[in-house]
Amino acid sequence: MKGVLVIDLQVDFLECEKGSLAVPGTDKEYVERVEELTKKFKEKGYLIFATQDWHPPDHVSFYTNYPGKKPFEMIEIEGRKQVLWPPHCVQGTRGARILIDNNLFWAIIQKGRDRRFESYSGFRDEGSNLTELDTVLKLNGIKTLIIYGLATDYCVKATALDAVDLGYEVFLIKDFCRGVSPESTEKALQELKEKGITIIEGTDLNLVFDALP
Repeated sequence: MKGVLVIDLQVDFLECEKGSLAVPGTDKEYVERVEELTKKFKEKGYLIFATQDWHPPDHVSFYTNYPGKKPFEMIEIEGRKQVLWPPHCVQGTRGARILIDNNLFWAIIQKGRDRRFESYSGFRDEGSNLTELDTVLKLNGIKTLIIYGLATDYCVKATALDAVDLGYEVFLIKDFCRGVSPESTEKALQELKEKGITIIEGTDLNLVFDALP
């Protein structure tokens, strides 16, 4: 059975909402197109899931928790490299809201709840603490996963790579994702291809569905 996974389409990652960590190219049109695609999947009977960053205010990735540090600096914590981000997707705030209709989703999987660890992947954080995502997908018989959302070079990439490692067949709908930078996005897409992930290109919904098994 095929499932759809929409990654982190949250207010703080969107330019159209002036999010604190907005990904380039996330204007109102982008959000509308993602919602249209997601509704089409729903109409066709796909089970749709979402991931949601859900950070405590003292999360390890927030530069504001390190006096004298600035956004996007790199530090080392217990042997792990850590990018320092502006505070984003804080639990219970508007910035953490998933902007498209939440009724489209069979389940929303929260990640990044543990203040100690970065968590790009929807399946686990960098402390190897698992989310419920793999369990929920398997309980619903999902073997093929269709992924799109934010951001290509971070959470989309990490989630897709973990999905392959867990045995899922993975399709990435490229033009319904957005990346933080062109260089890291291209590198991420190449890495995903090398892992056997099928990259679907184009924005025409009929062509997108034609490219799926």
